[in-house]
Amino acid sequence: MKAEVSQTTQDRAAQSQPELGRPEASQPEAGRSDESQPDGSRPTPPHSDHGKSQHGYANSKDEYTARLRRIEGQVRGLQRMVAEDKYCIDILTQVSAATRALQSVALGLLSDHLAHCVAQAVAEGGPAADEKVREATAAIARLVRS
Repeated sequence: MKAEVSQTTQDRAAQSQPELGRPEASQPEAGRSDESQPDGSRPTPPHSDHGKSQHGYANSKDEYTARLRRIEGQVRGLQRMVAEDKYCIDILTQVSAATRALQSVALGLLSDHLAHCVAQAVAEGGPAADEKVREATAAIARLVRS
């Protein structure tokens, strides 16, 4: 019985928290329609090159993973601070630090994408290059708005 209750609690917690980098299905990103599938996943965009080539961040994958794990630890620390009724300004200071850390990761990924994926597409030319430039421009716009 206790295992069932624990599993049910875990299931509810998993359903209530969106994945990193993804808006909740009930709150689509500004300017975008809700494209979520019934299972909560998003369709692979037609411009995606999954499986065709190495991504721009491939050489730094371990570093990005380590940085994201540290950020995850910061967010868990924030949860703990709230649970322990810490001072509001102290929590906000830590939220700001976690936000800056995520922005730093985003800028690194963007830089890698421009240097690798976009540069490669531009070198090859054609409509794929135009699409990569549009895609990068949209990503930059999203980062500037955040």
